[in-house]
Amino acid sequence: MYDAIVFFDLDGTLFDNDKHVLPASIDAIKQMAQQNILSVVSTGRNIFEIQYVLDETGINSVVSANGSYVQYQGKKLHAEEIDPDLIATFTDYANQQGDAVAYFNNRGFRLSEENDLTRPNFKLLRLDAKVEPDFYRKEPINFMNVFNTNKEDQYTAAFKDQLSLVRNNPRCLDTMKAGVSKKTGIEILLSAAKLENIPTYAFGDQLNDLQMFDVVDNPIAMANGHKLAKEKASFVTTSNVTDGIVHGLKHYNLIK
Repeated sequence: MYDAIVFFDLDGTLFDNDKHVLPASIDAIKQMAQQNILSVVSTGRNIFEIQYVLDETGINSVVSANGSYVQYQGKKLHAEEIDPDLIATFTDYANQQGDAVAYFNNRGFRLSEENDLTRPNFKLLRLDAKVEPDFYRKEPINFMNVFNTNKEDQYTAAFKDQLSLVRNNPRCLDTMKAGVSKKTGIEILLSAAKLENIPTYAFGDQLNDLQMFDVVDNPIAMANGHKLAKEKASFVTTSNVTDGIVHGLKHYNLIK
């Protein structure tokens, strides 16, 4: 049994601005492992995107794709799967809006089309984006991105009770099965791995972290985070580039 569990968002949180984990944060995570504290990555990204992070930190428990795919100690616990017919309807709607769609699972992803929003997005993420419009007919899909800058309300209304959409990126909307979030992914992990009643902490910075903050005992926002994340936090640490992870962990006496 662990003494505590700490959930880490990646972009803007555990990552610096170049998508690297600061050496002090890696040292802190390894120190916690020696003190019987479980570290879990909780991210909008998918497993295949973050393997280098898991390797360098030693973390092997992940709530990925905003709760759509959950693993514990390196083994799959749960995976959502979006119905292919719903994906087809969603893609048709996106095509009508002139919006590209990216289809993801824990192993990889493909695009419905490439455009001026997808190119800089995947260049920033250092991912090779390939176009394969029927990918969702060949592979199970846990998660999607739809590329636009200002259509949250429109898509949410069009797919109410079918899909959950949240902006975690200025270029696209994270898209999950209705009701799926980091919160539900964390609840699945805690229940399936029998980790209830252990003190929980979570570091985050953006809107897709708000529901995660609802389910943990101690939500911690980064100084560089969204105003709503900081309002919901029990503690606001320093920024992602000024050892905010270490500062927050020391505040709660999780490391020395």
